[in-house]
Amino acid sequence: MYDNWEELEHSIIDCKKCKLCKNRTNIVFGTGNKNADIMFIGEGPGADEDKQGEPFVGKAGKLMNEAFKGIGINREDVYIANIVKCRPPSNRVPEEDEATACLNYLRNQVILVKPKIIVLLGSTALKNILGKEYGITNTRGRWIERKGIMYMPTWHPAALLRDENKKIEFWKDLKQVELKINK
Repeated sequence: MYDNWEELEHSIIDCKKCKLCKNRTNIVFGTGNKNADIMFIGEGPGADEDKQGEPFVGKAGKLMNEAFKGIGINREDVYIANIVKCRPPSNRVPEEDEATACLNYLRNQVILVKPKIIVLLGSTALKNILGKEYGITNTRGRWIERKGIMYMPTWHPAALLRDENKKIEFWKDLKQVELKINK
């Protein structure tokens, strides 16, 4: 584990821990306030993220930004990362070995940010952070506390693009986050 951002970010520059490195344009490390109270964790970069080197800049990211605006969260005030730092081919779900290869980077990001709340965006984030026994359909919208951090599992913004009915639940989940942080 690294004690500072500079060392952590330097450690990933030429990462070849899994096969995802073969086709990446950029490593998508994370972005935002490195002292944020709220951290968002998604699945992995898509094409736009791989191209720009920043998480959640494509269609799903634009939708997430709109939700942030709607509830009064500034994107610049939160920290955003993913389970894997390189784009899986055709935006498929990261394989277990790929997620495992990146998890220490993510754990170190959590240690350095020290968030009070982590929003887990989708099943991949939920299962890799809290455990394989969790399912997003049954867990979303319910607070889970672990080691002094409050977790809020919710839909991944990409799921909202496929199923508009999930937008209301996503909104309610983010509203819970906003209410808890402003207590």
